[in-house]
Amino acid sequence: MLAATKVRTLIGEYFRKLRPFSGTVAQIWSELSHLRAIDKASADDPTPNASATPHVANRRYGRLPVCAALAAATSSLFAQVTVRVETPMEPPGWAVLERQLLADSVPACGEFFKRYFDDRGYLQCFVRWGANDGPDDAFENFNHWPELHALGASDEVLQMYLKGWEGMLKQYTDAKTTEVPIARQGMYYKDFCVQADWMHLGEGQQLFNRMGLSTPMDGKYMERARRFAGFYMNEDPEAQNYDPHHKIIKSMLNGSRGPLLRKATAIDWVGDPFDVSGFEALHGERTFQQFLAHYQEYTDVVGDNCLNLVATTLPLNAYMLAHEEKYKKWILEYVDAWVDRMKQNKWVIPSYVDLEGTVGGPEGRWWGNAYGWGFSPVNPVTGRRENRHRIPRALVGFNNALWVSGDQKYVDAWRNMINSVNSNARTNNGHLEYPTMHGEQGWYGWQGRPWDIGALEVWYWSMKPEDLKRLGQRDGWMSYLQGEAPDYPETALQRDLQTIRARVNAMRRDQSTPEKRLADNMLNLNPAATSALVQLMWGGLPPGVDGGLLNARLRYFDPVRQRAGVPDDVGALVSEMTDTKAVVTLVNLSKTEPRTVIVQGGAYGEHQLETVTLGEKTTPIQSPLLTVQIAPRSGQRLVLQMKRYANPPTALHPWHQKAEPRNNSTRPPNKAIP
Repeated sequence: MLAATKVRTLIGEYFRKLRPFSGTVAQIWSELSHLRAIDKASADDPTPNASATPHVANRRYGRLPVCAALAAATSSLFAQVTVRVETPMEPPGWAVLERQLLADSVPACGEFFKRYFDDRGYLQCFVRWGANDGPDDAFENFNHWPELHALGASDEVLQMYLKGWEGMLKQYTDAKTTEVPIARQGMYYKDFCVQADWMHLGEGQQLFNRMGLSTPMDGKYMERARRFAGFYMNEDPEAQNYDPHHKIIKSMLNGSRGPLLRKATAIDWVGDPFDVSGFEALHGERTFQQFLAHYQEYTDVVGDNCLNLVATTLPLNAYMLAHEEKYKKWILEYVDAWVDRMKQNKWVIPSYVDLEGTVGGPEGRWWGNAYGWGFSPVNPVTGRRENRHRIPRALVGFNNALWVSGDQKYVDAWRNMINSVNSNARTNNGHLEYPTMHGEQGWYGWQGRPWDIGALEVWYWSMKPEDLKRLGQRDGWMSYLQGEAPDYPETALQRDLQTIRARVNAMRRDQSTPEKRLADNMLNLNPAATSALVQLMWGGLPPGVDGGLLNARLRYFDPVRQRAGVPDDVGALVSEMTDTKAVVTLVNLSKTEPRTVIVQGGAYGEHQLETVTLGEKTTPIQSPLLTVQIAPRSGQRLVLQMKRYANPPTALHPWHQKAEPRNNSTRPPNKAIP
């Protein structure tokens, strides 16, 4: 049998000749063609693995298939510490369900793609501009697909969403308006929406922002990440969205053609007139006049809005490629300016800052602007006013600042706002009521429970017990993490399996035709269901529609296929999390094949793994990466001690980079393997 050390030596020699990402396991395999006889030689050689006890070696590793030897060799190039899991474990129900969910998602997504996209990757719909059913909704048809692939689903998922992404970029670049001035030359320009608010920009950017989980070294992805960031750092003369003196984004409507510096009209929001008959408008409008009426009060857009904090995701994408300091500097400059404004405003984030950088403008209307604290427009379908602030979207910016700095002051700022809003509670008929809105009349939008927007994120980022208490009634996942709902994993996974089946059935019943199909009509038919997998496998927060990145305690990589996600047959269950610890059970369901998985601390390597304990043995790690080799039909509980937010976040996969810890506030870049 060929020793893993020999494979490792040959692979190491091969990698030294390559530039980053120019080699794959398949290429290595081709280069090392003389190893093709390894499997046969291994089968003919009864010698047990010398590093294991004889009976274990013969039964589990003695005739190590060449793919496993390759995995052991390659993974050790990237993660310096390797542990072995050899404890027999019958397939847990949760692990079987995880594998089924990953498997069943692929044909379901394939059927969705074939039905609603053509061979060019174009969405088969009536193409329109507008906040109701415009470009953002088109790209949202791939919501959760990047997470699905990064969890371990087939590469078919990746191939489909990349084809759809490229196709729709061209489709919406070629699509032009007649009445909306900004989109007369195309709804997209330089692969980015020409102008919109960051509620809709964020929703439309979900696909791009999260495809980096699987394709961080793709040339187009890297170039676009830097280009998109440049739209908000004044690196593009056609997109001067930012005022560095006042530290503001100049308008709530911004994009690759710059900011809108006048009052917005309903047409700006709605798009060109069309005959609504025969369409299913998801907001309930039955005439184009109702479309216009919906946006009649959306005129105040000039000046900065806290919604624009979502834009910090673009320089974060670029920063995570090579840790260029300018991206981190811009993120912190912009978010710090908002934190300062919160301090001036009793810790409540303002929704309007004028072009001079004044909170609320000369009249002090800090609650102003469309989607601001005081935004309660009339719904033309019902005739009633509805409270429509979009303050929660600003959380994304605080999250991004935390990632690049590791500084909990950004978590503190949002916690302070929760406390400040709730300090305005009132007693009404003997009952305590809490506000959710603020306008000329002061606080309004009263409800019977405390305002808790962002409370889950604050707890997840801080891991403080007092923040956990603020959550009140816990959902199933939170109860499970506290040891109170042992059945939650299987219940949640079965729920998502049922979601897939229900959506496939609904898709098959769909009688719509492309010419009468709006871009958002298919959103509820998208079969990608990842919430349970994100929570249970990664210990993560299922990403929302705001366009933010992934919060996860752990992530996994397959060193054999050199891709994101767990290898075939592997299940993972995060069952406990504290500030300094995560407990995960890893299991290999295969009866015959060992599996190797690289475990990473954090979605982007931001958490430093300090030690791992298996049974009674504790092994030092001191890295964001750990290699785990799992024997067939084996599994074990791993207790990982860690230091959270200790490393600069990186989108690079283990074979692309060497992780480096923070050094106070300045951190050197991750270095690609030479």
